[in-house]
Amino acid sequence: MPSVQHNGRTTPHGTDGSADGGTSAAPGAAARRDLAVRAAVAQGLISESEPVVALLDVAGIRASAAALRTAFDEVTAPGTAVLHAFAVKAAPLVAVVRLLGEQGIGAEVASAGELALARAAGVRPEHTVLDSPAKTTAELREALALGIAVNADNPQELDRLDALIGSGTRPGSGTGARPGSGTDSGTGSATGSGPVASPLGLRINAQVGGGSIGALSTATATSKFGIALRDEGARAWIVQAFLDRPWLTRLHTHSGSQGVPLERMAEGVRTVYELAEEINEAAGHRQIDTLDIGGGLPVNFGSDEETPTYAAYARLLRETVPGLLDGRYGLVTEFGRSLLAKHGTVLARVEYAKSAGGRPIAVTHAGAQVATRTVYDPASWPLRIAAYDAGGRPRTGPAVAQDIAGPACFAGDLLAENRPVPLLEQGDLVAALDTGAYYFSNHYAYNSLARPGIHGFVAAPGGAGGGVRFATVRAAQTVEEIVTESGGGYADALLLDD
Repeated sequence: MPSVQHNGRTTPHGTDGSADGGTSAAPGAAARRDLAVRAAVAQGLISESEPVVALLDVAGIRASAAALRTAFDEVTAPGTAVLHAFAVKAAPLVAVVRLLGEQGIGAEVASAGELALARAAGVRPEHTVLDSPAKTTAELREALALGIAVNADNPQELDRLDALIGSGTRPGSGTGARPGSGTDSGTGSATGSGPVASPLGLRINAQVGGGSIGALSTATATSKFGIALRDEGARAWIVQAFLDRPWLTRLHTHSGSQGVPLERMAEGVRTVYELAEEINEAAGHRQIDTLDIGGGLPVNFGSDEETPTYAAYARLLRETVPGLLDGRYGLVTEFGRSLLAKHGTVLARVEYAKSAGGRPIAVTHAGAQVATRTVYDPASWPLRIAAYDAGGRPRTGPAVAQDIAGPACFAGDLLAENRPVPLLEQGDLVAALDTGAYYFSNHYAYNSLARPGIHGFVAAPGGAGGGVRFATVRAAQTVEEIVTESGGGYADALLLDD
């Protein structure tokens, strides 16, 4: 499992990355995907009885992890402590977290469930970061007991940490109203019941603005995350909160996600870096020793090319916030989508090929249950579709505009609408590309559709077994499991007497 990376200018092995530290999905990854689709048919992973399956490219995941580490190696001072923590929400699968752990990547978790997944994957507490806007006292207590890093979201959560750490001191020192509290009470202070094992920080909303997808814009004026830095009185309150708590040693921010420009992400990091400098000056020493800059690198869903690259973002940070990388601060990142998205494929059989109003429709077994965001917001989350014949070979022929429909019982359950691809026939296969993050691992149980099986693969052309080896990451859900999950053991629960 990973240790905190101390930058020694070494390049991780196993990457098929480009010279600038990014990875190139074409042609290597595309060729591996084609091999895997054909092997999935030959080996019976997809069939009439198993009409939808998800595939993960192990080599691609390893390459992305290596590209991330290399990118920050190249911009941070030698000896800088760097922890890259995978945002488990992007692919909450134990085997994925374990694989990334073997590549030197820790875990960022945002719930008790995600923490349990990280622990099951073997991620050590010192390589785990807990972020959530709604942590319970029990969750905080567990994190402190384990020594997991915690980023507090708001003043009330700091109050809980005060109590848990144990002094109970409430000096009422006139340090100003807590942002959003509507009161003029002072901060709580916990000044000592011994050293705190967990690194503790405060999440800051830099309020630098959003991106093209409002629901994913975390640094707007009214974002639900963190302390809103530009609200009246907030900056002074934050500084005093740190001065009152010598155990508070980190700042956290996350200004980016899909649709947010890299320049805005870097602006958010610079804003919080300047706040750290101000706090340390006020404290008279380097109280803040680590900056957690979140993740949020966007993903290109339009082609096999992996852009923007980690290297491009790291270089932009070096230009925008040079002091962040000079070795005075430890660094934590929390990338998720960009590590996994390009390396996942949802593969589904065409159950029927029909037409309506002159438009061909391929009815498949992949829809809202696996591609929820695409189905409900196709403009923000368009997916590329690749067509294969029943044997798993790329389908050829002229492109024909057609709908790629899912199995759910509502008209909008479409993976793609009026999309030009070679005309699909009954028994063919469609592949929804770039679905390794937030798609097949984040199931939506509409119509009680089963969670698909997920299989990792390694591919080597010309090898035994078609050159592809598969390993089960998560077994397909059975109908018996659906019944159990839906309360099958409590069938008589509502048969109550009046």
